[in-house]
Amino acid sequence: MDVVLQAAIIGLLQGLTEFIPVSSSAHLELAPWIFGWEEDELIGSLAFDVFVHLGTLVALLVYFARDWVRYIRAAWASVRDRSISPDPDRRIAWLLVVATIPAAVLGFAFEEFIGDTFHGDSDAARLAIAGFLVVGGILLWLADRFGRRSREVEQVTAPAALTIGFSQALALVPGISRSGATLTAGLALGLTRESAARFSFLLATPITLGAGLYGSRRLLAEPHTGVEWLAIGVGFGVAAVSGLLAIGFLLSWLRRRSVAAFSLYRIGFAVLIVVLVFIGH
Repeated sequence: MDVVLQAAIIGLLQGLTEFIPVSSSAHLELAPWIFGWEEDELIGSLAFDVFVHLGTLVALLVYFARDWVRYIRAAWASVRDRSISPDPDRRIAWLLVVATIPAAVLGFAFEEFIGDTFHGDSDAARLAIAGFLVVGGILLWLADRFGRRSREVEQVTAPAALTIGFSQALALVPGISRSGATLTAGLALGLTRESAARFSFLLATPITLGAGLYGSRRLLAEPHTGVEWLAIGVGFGVAAVSGLLAIGFLLSWLRRRSVAAFSLYRIGFAVLIVVLVFIGH
């Protein structure tokens, strides 16, 4: 298959599944295997991975631009005044900082171990991903079913923010889902569906930015052909546009519906993986 078309498909998967709680890492890890693509030096490379993630970062920054301007101003004002109260925006800004720390620290510490254990072209790794998809789907449904769903973003406490931050670190394991883990934690802590999703998306911004900057440390040193740069650009653009649409879709969905459809999708995807493994795909 043409590498530009492959890049568009991966960009679409990244943009949609980064924000919809079905695990972007599972989809990106397994897509070449499921589609039967021949091994390609670009798809799955550091350069391409960095650019499609930066595409979803653009989606976050565009969608929540007003929120981030407000929170950055509030954070600066709190430093200037040496006070967090009484402005709730100041408190939320610093809670986002606190909640980002666990994923950043654990990600740096365990990135290599998780990469060696759960990433790779093996049936064992694929079955592990299937298992994590099922576990994550069940926990998401349980949190939605039994959570109080009565608190808004402005009512997030420091312990709750830290708990959601730790849950974000679980997304290092393919199949868990960053948005799924943080949405599950938010719902379990009593946030409304929309508030849990909004806090999840806001929290995704600094960690995605940090991962992009960290991953791009060797980016410019890698040579690429003109076609490969075109594919990278297509993947970036598709990820940005589809990510923007996915954010709006999920927030709209959660205003009126439960997360049950996403839990069922995760389980169905896991079943597909298991079937393909056992038929020797």
